Amino acid sequence: MTLPAQRHGTDPGRELAEPGFWQQPPAHRLAAFARLRAAEGPVFVPEGSGRGHWALVRHAQVQEASRLPKVFASAPGVTTPEPARWVRALFGDSMVNLDGPDHAQLRKIVQRAFTPRLLAAAEEDIHAVAARIVDDVLAERPDEFVSAVASRLPLEVICNMMGIPERYRAEIADRVNHASENIGVERGLASRLRMPGRGLRALARMQRMVAGIGRERRKHPTDDLISALVCANVDGQALGARQLGAFFSLLMVAGVETTRNAITHGLSLLTDHPDQRDLLLSDFEKYADGAVDEMIRHSTPIIQFRRTVAAEHTMDGHVFRPGEKVVLYYASANRDEAVFPDPDAFVITRSPNPHLGFGGGGPHFCLGAHLARVEMKALFRELLTRPVGLRAVGLPDLAGSNFDNRVRSLRFAFEGP
Repeated sequence: MTLPAQRHGTDPGRELAEPGFWQQPPAHRLAAFARLRAAEGPVFVPEGSGRGHWALVRHAQVQEASRLPKVFASAPGVTTPEPARWVRALFGDSMVNLDGPDHAQLRKIVQRAFTPRLLAAAEEDIHAVAARIVDDVLAERPDEFVSAVASRLPLEVICNMMGIPERYRAEIADRVNHASENIGVERGLASRLRMPGRGLRALARMQRMVAGIGRERRKHPTDDLISALVCANVDGQALGARQLGAFFSLLMVAGVETTRNAITHGLSLLTDHPDQRDLLLSDFEKYADGAVDEMIRHSTPIIQFRRTVAAEHTMDGHVFRPGEKVVLYYASANRDEAVFPDPDAFVITRSPNPHLGFGGGGPHFCLGAHLARVEMKALFRELLTRPVGLRAVGLPDLAGSNFDNRVRSLRFAFEGP
């Protein structure tokens, strides 16, 4: 058992609490996580006077905590910092912040709405959108990948699936950027005071917009996801306005941001590893699924989620007690040497590849995992198999977030004429 006295002095986890840690180059952060994985048990990370969390950095630790929701609870929130009570009261609880029956009921409504017919239509749409985006890129020759390519695909696919009218989409894209641009990013005092209001206003406007669409769909349902959610009848329940708004915000910020970042890191990885790119191009259909999973493992779009200990539990010799905070570091678990040989290498034939890029299992496993894989595969098929190839230029401009592996921008160029 780790004694409280060991939280002070030369804490191995203190580096993660330093303001500049997440602005360090990726190699520096990965080396720090490797040192934490070598520690005997969970490591304490101080966060201020009398506060802090236990870092779960090994693959097995993250999986164990993910699959014990009655012990490691998502409520009151999985982000750092946790959402304030007034924010939860105003916007409603996101599915990722719920546990037990509340989470199960909401997830059941959403899962029932994803009918085989809706999913088949979404997959067909993904291929059409990917082709159209690459057509536009080849015609217009932009040089910034995130805005021209990576952001467009998940945003358009989700808006099409949800049934968002075209006239709202530019504003939604803007709201998503404002709502998420500084999550987990260390900022100065003036920025910290100003930016939360900007992000919450963007979130509020986006939720009001989708609530209005939901009211219209209740009266006049169409063949889209919003109609399915607001007209669902699962044990007599459908999504109310606040639930719909919270789900849409989760879908937009999580679904769009994570997929766009995985796509962007993917292009950078294929550029930096031409042997793996050549192997993928030698038989795209044979290697594409493995390439997509390796991109997700290597980049790990969501770096960490927080949990609150709800019941006493022993893990790796340490006793967790109710009320303590733990953080599941997916970015570290996906480089665990005990599971992934040569973990820092990018190998598209890696097998098995039990990465935790969509979570560690359990009730909170990502609902959009299948669609994200389909999106990435469709886009890279279009990007890599056209006569004019693309490559990244320089390094990705990373946001330095402790929450997600966000890319602000990435320059790219054409290899052919």
